Amino acid sequence: MTRIPVAAGLPDFPWDSLAQVTATARAHPEGIVNLSVGTPVDPVDPLIQEALSSVAEIPGYPTTHGTLELREAVVESLDRRYNIPDIDPAAVLPAIGTKEMIAWLPTLLGLGADDLVVIPELAYPTYEVAAKLAGARIQRADGLTKLGPESATLVFVNSPSNPTGKVLGLEHLQKVVAWARARGAIVVSDECYLGLTWEADALSILDPRVNGGDLTGLLAVHSLSKTSNLASYRAGFVTGDPALVAELLEVRKHSGMIVPLPIQAAMAAALVDDQHENIQRERYRRRRDVLVKAVRDAGFTVDNSEAGLYVWATRGEECRSTVSWFAERGILVAPGEFYGPTGGRHVRIALTATDERIASAAERLSR
Repeated sequence: MTRIPVAAGLPDFPWDSLAQVTATARAHPEGIVNLSVGTPVDPVDPLIQEALSSVAEIPGYPTTHGTLELREAVVESLDRRYNIPDIDPAAVLPAIGTKEMIAWLPTLLGLGADDLVVIPELAYPTYEVAAKLAGARIQRADGLTKLGPESATLVFVNSPSNPTGKVLGLEHLQKVVAWARARGAIVVSDECYLGLTWEADALSILDPRVNGGDLTGLLAVHSLSKTSNLASYRAGFVTGDPALVAELLEVRKHSGMIVPLPIQAAMAAALVDDQHENIQRERYRRRRDVLVKAVRDAGFTVDNSEAGLYVWATRGEECRSTVSWFAERGILVAPGEFYGPTGGRHVRIALTATDERIASAAERLSR
């Protein structure tokens, strides 16, 4: 029997293709400003670090479901920060980073070759990977009416969007929920940037205004990487439909997908405290103001970019040419084609660099 490696069916890892322009940017006499990825650069708040170490002496296995303290902290933070009431702590499940959760969700939910997964036309690449890992079919569609009568099994939604920063309004989200429920489909909403809004208010799929107070068939994925600088901790969670969360929990118990106890403690501390999150949000707001002005002054059009950690910019040319133009100035950005066929004339510029590096990028763009 011939074995087909799982990786054979996956797309190439896109950032591997940036080696040459990365070398160009690194050679700049003032150093590289890497704005190609959304990796936090600011410090982890001491209260989170203290919580991490507070349980370091405990030797036993943590539970897959997570501590009650963590799940209650999630519930309270969702209500307090995003106006999402009445989530049952039992319907909260911690994840080893939200990329892991998103990548394996279709597989964990039992999807296969007979199932259709709908992803945004411009999308975080892991949605496509998730469908491929499950062996499911893929359709890119923002307007679900384009799908006609075909029934989907799972629909990924991302608002605020990575890469575009677009925010989906109340009516759009209501239509997604209604469309999915008419077909018995699951909606998975990636809400990792929900706490980083600049020019529009973003709503969760779990907001009662969106779903009419009914969470059936709905899952929301949240990350602490962005607002609490916990990318290295791999800290996230999923919540929503209690039946779906229970199904995920059962499979993850069997497969050993467990968030380490120190990370659970750190997550609980981060979710209870809003001050550090507010401070980080304002850091990104200041950086965004500097970068958006510099990009526009350099002749680019900024599209969407209402929220999130990225500026979605174009000057009407093929995106790889734009990436090279930035690299010659020592600035590394991501080509829009990484995120889908319709992104070929945009670049994604991240806000995740220090104040000094953002200022340096702005100064170089002004020359």
